[in-house]
Amino acid sequence: MVKRPVTIRTSMDMENRPIAHLVQEASQYKSRVYIEMEDKKINAKSIMGMMSLNLSEGTNLTVVTEGEDEKTAADGVETFLVTSE
Repeated sequence: MVKRPVTIRTSMDMENRPIAHLVQEASQYKSRVYIEMEDKKINAKSIMGMMSLNLSEGTNLTVVTEGEDEKTAADGVETFLVTSE
C-alpha cells in the first residue's frame, strides 16, 4: 500500500472536466486507487464518488493505492494533481 499526501496544484475548473480526467487517470491502473480527504475515503475510479468531493487548487488530500502497480498508480495520480496544464 502506498499513501501519499498531495496538495492540488492543478486548476480544478469544472469547465475543463478535471474530475473526469482524474477518474480516467486512476482507471488506467490495476491497483485500487482512493482519495482520502478529511473523513472521506473515495474510490478514485468512481465519477460519482469523486464528484462528491470539493476538490480545488490548494486542497490537501492523500492518494492511497494498493495492488500490483501501486507505486506507478500513486505517481500518476499525484502527477495529474500537481501538474499545471
